[in-house]
Amino acid sequence: MTLRRKARELALQLLYQWDLRAESPEKIEEAFWPGAKAAARTREFAHRLFTGTVAAAPQLDALVERHATNWRLERMSAIDRNILRLAAFELKFATAPAKVVLDEAVELAKKFSDDAAPAFVNGVLDAVAGDEWRVASGEKAEEKKEEEKKEEEKKDE
Repeated sequence: MTLRRKARELALQLLYQWDLRAESPEKIEEAFWPGAKAAARTREFAHRLFTGTVAAAPQLDALVERHATNWRLERMSAIDRNILRLAAFELKFATAPAKVVLDEAVELAKKFSDDAAPAFVNGVLDAVAGDEWRVASGEKAEEKKEEEKKEEEKKDE
């Protein structure tokens, strides 16, 4: 198992506990890490994924809910909800290429959820990835237009 896959599994376990126990991320990690076997780099990446996902949870939840047609977050299983949050965080903040993020999320669903979860997770994340790509591309296009406008203004001076 790769370092990143193991870190994603650990981050998912942390998110699951955070979601169900409603305790601070610090308390969750404090209780979790003594029993977890992982190398320092794996723990560091898992920690970044966990804390980043928790910090952006409201934004990620809105993103996931927008693309989970006919599904509210509270109706999803806790494990599926947290797989989607984790992957949405990775897509939004580009921790890995979108294809890798989707593949890893589907693998998490296969390992930790029911038989229907991989297809559900893949469908929602495919829509999220497409939306995030359009947003990122649109932002880059806007930045380029602004730069061109500034250059033209300089020429006019």
